[in-house]
Amino acid sequence: MTHHPDATATGFGFVKSSYSGGDENCVELALELDDQVAVRDSKNPSGPALSFTRAAHTTFITAVSNGEFDFDLL
Repeated sequence: MTHHPDATATGFGFVKSSYSGGDENCVELALELDDQVAVRDSKNPSGPALSFTRAAHTTFITAVSNGEFDFDLL
């Protein structure tokens, strides 16, 4: 994982995730990087971004889809 303090300074072309649902809790991704996926919060485009290997990002998305991070709030 790489931390980028200012996502706008990276020059990455971020797009909103199609799974964000259109509300204010959106994630934006930059996919044009060599073997990397960068992620930022759409509410703070000049804030930080994190980039991961494609393999790590795929593993995370698969785990989320499988409910591995679901928990009971009570």
